Amino acid sequence: MKVTETNLPGVLIIEPKVFQDARGFFLETFSANRYEKAGIPGPFVQDNHSRSLKGTVRGLHLQATKPQGKLMRAVSGSMLDVAVDVRVGSKTFGQWTSALLSGDNFKQLYVPPGFAHGFAVLSDVVDVEYKCTDYYDPADEITVLWNDPAIGVEWPVKEPTLSVRDRNARPLADLIERLPKAAG
Repeated sequence: MKVTETNLPGVLIIEPKVFQDARGFFLETFSANRYEKAGIPGPFVQDNHSRSLKGTVRGLHLQATKPQGKLMRAVSGSMLDVAVDVRVGSKTFGQWTSALLSGDNFKQLYVPPGFAHGFAVLSDVVDVEYKCTDYYDPADEITVLWNDPAIGVEWPVKEPTLSVRDRNARPLADLIERLPKAAG
């Protein structure tokens, strides 16, 4: 397994070892001991699966008092996966990073607690599976405006399909009081 650090502390790109032959492929998508040694602490308590159509943007989401770390992967199709540091007081507050995740490249993105997360669908359909370090609580959710100019994510989709929640999201500056604080 290869682990690559990004420009945001704790956000990691993981490339599992894939064994391929004429029959197909095999890979281990998670092993608690190996992932913890790589800087991805658990425990993970919830697994999710979503399917989205081309041109969809989901995000930017996080939870306020029950922050979720997320280990993301595209099972089929492709997406641009995005993490934004929204920890008030962090040296990288408001900065973002991304990774191309696809069913063909097998890459994963670890988004630590305290970061907003979202993705844009590049293929006709993408199936996404991800692990979370805390349970989803809709009352605790914060939704940051996907195209907030103060963040400046370079989305590959200009006029995306959005949920009502994402369409009505607020800019980062309007959410400061609810955002997590940086440790230390």
